[in-house]
Amino acid sequence: MIIFTLRRLVLLLVTLFLLTLVGFCLNYYTPGAPLGGAALVDAYRYYFWSLIHGNFGVSSINGLSIGVQLAEVFPATMELCLLAFLLALLVGIPLGILAGVARGKWQDISISIFALLGLSMPVFWLALLLTLYFSLHLGWFPVAGRFNLLYPVQRITGFALLDAWLSNSPYRSEMIISALKHMVLPIAALAVAPITEVVRLMRISTVEVIGRNYIRAAATRGLSRWTIVRRHLLHNALPPIIPKLGLQFSTMLTLAMITEVVFSWPGLGRWLINAIRQQDYAAISAGVMVVGTLVISVNVLADVVGALANPLRHKEWYALR
Repeated sequence: MIIFTLRRLVLLLVTLFLLTLVGFCLNYYTPGAPLGGAALVDAYRYYFWSLIHGNFGVSSINGLSIGVQLAEVFPATMELCLLAFLLALLVGIPLGILAGVARGKWQDISISIFALLGLSMPVFWLALLLTLYFSLHLGWFPVAGRFNLLYPVQRITGFALLDAWLSNSPYRSEMIISALKHMVLPIAALAVAPITEVVRLMRISTVEVIGRNYIRAAATRGLSRWTIVRRHLLHNALPPIIPKLGLQFSTMLTLAMITEVVFSWPGLGRWLINAIRQQDYAAISAGVMVVGTLVISVNVLADVVGALANPLRHKEWYALR
């Protein structure tokens, strides 16, 4: 396990180093680049030293610190992605188990059809469809933003629900409800694609595990189907897909950019797209570094957690040598 973890950490460091080269090129070779006038080695040394100290420079559009802007938009994106990912797990894992247990039956066919439909829907089209029907037609949910403008929520953590919960305002309950209403549609649009993939992965893993001898032995002992699923099937079918779940979270970060634009969600994706439109290369470089670092870290963490949950993965490094 130690060797396995060390291999993943080395891979993380190498990938992060290559990522710094991409960010440096955006700050050195692009038109009006802030480091373009310095020598190549000195410019990279300064850029790398600044990254270590969390200094991303200033925006060429508004002159504000990029680090301060990232601190404002990053929590909004993480809140959206974490809640959508949690929804994907809560919905996808049970449906995947049900489809695997009822393989070939109408439950399996129905879940597979809905998963295929969800996978084929572009996230921007789904987001617009949800907005048109639930916001403009029914009026159930707000169209955009994170809060109702009538509630001045003080920024504490950057997470809307936490800030509303920690508020001392007498309208705290209304603030929480307002935050939840603003989250429903973005989370629903963002969670559809991961749900379909979680269903697919969980179904494949369930079909593989359900044929094992210990599942048959548990059934012959007279255990109920729910007990078999809870004690034996879930514990053995879930660990192998944990590393792949990390990839799904990484995919959500890219889908969040489109979702934030549609719903005017003040997050990292919308901020980065605005920087691309305005050709703010310093901001683009910082956004690429933050998103890339998060994606790589999540995947490495998922690999390590998957190895801890699934002892068979501890021997993977033997095959890689």
